Amino acid sequence: MLREISTLCFVTALCGTPLAGQAPVASGAPQDASVARLEREIARLATIAGGRVGVGAIHLETGRSAYLNRHEAFPMASSYKVPIAVQLLTRVDRNEIRLDSMIALRPGDLHPGSGIIAELLDDPGVSLSVRNLLELMLLISDNSATDVVLRTAGGAAAVSARMRDVGASGIRVDRPTIQLIGAWTGIAGVSDTTPPVQYREMARAVPDSTRRAAAAAFSSDPRDTSTPEAMARLLEKIWRGQTLSPAGTQLLLDIMRRSTTGADRLKGMLPPGTDVSHKTGTIGGTTNDVGIISLPEGAGHVVTVVFVGASDKPVPERERAIAQIARAVYDYFLFVVPPGTGR
Repeated sequence: MLREISTLCFVTALCGTPLAGQAPVASGAPQDASVARLEREIARLATIAGGRVGVGAIHLETGRSAYLNRHEAFPMASSYKVPIAVQLLTRVDRNEIRLDSMIALRPGDLHPGSGIIAELLDDPGVSLSVRNLLELMLLISDNSATDVVLRTAGGAAAVSARMRDVGASGIRVDRPTIQLIGAWTGIAGVSDTTPPVQYREMARAVPDSTRRAAAAAFSSDPRDTSTPEAMARLLEKIWRGQTLSPAGTQLLLDIMRRSTTGADRLKGMLPPGTDVSHKTGTIGGTTNDVGIISLPEGAGHVVTVVFVGASDKPVPERERAIAQIARAVYDYFLFVVPPGTGR
């Protein structure tokens, strides 16, 4: 509560009327001086998380933006499922695949980590539609669904190429989740078809020293990373309809809005009922949340990206930092009027 009060005091010193009806301007518009104060507050709040923190915030209706470590690469963890979804839906828009196409799950498709497919749908003969798999990937961050979606989207190289095409070249996707988790765990030789029993045996055989070294190396691995600016720009382009068809854009944002993960992250300190289309990511010292926050009173929408990497603090403390930063961003863009608006 005390932190909420201090954040509100921070914006009250700069407040004006909400931005309802504000005409859109080009992204990257000249910044007013008060944005620097927001960036200093973000940097102060970032210390709560420990490790490295990257932040990107873009007010979509005015183009004003704020960053922390905007060009540094951070492990995306499961937030990389957003660019994977973009590439999948691009193929749908091109009529290369259909959302109602059924995909039969193979034993090698059951992968470790978050989700329900590997735990509840592990009997032979299960088939799911492309849309089912997309929703499982984004709603509950199912890793088995993700790796099938990645394969259906054309693979990691196709996702990274699509990111370059849309102007988010700071995002790279390199591996399915089973290999990403395997690298963090220190498992050598895991593939995207390694069955669950074999994976568990390989994991048990990893010495503790190897596991610790792998976890430490993961935080500086350039694979499957994004800069805060690249992820923020991708979300901006999604919202503006510059990456997908109107139907694809609406579907993606709606699924992300219904995400069941990360209640204590971007949403953690926002007013009840605030719409947030977002995707979390967590592995080892990495705790992320990336999304688009809807402001009240017609004040617009704010892309908000918070990456926490190489942190040795407990996950709840990292989540508290994400929530505090999101609230500072929310309050700033709700209350602070840019110069020259006449409001």
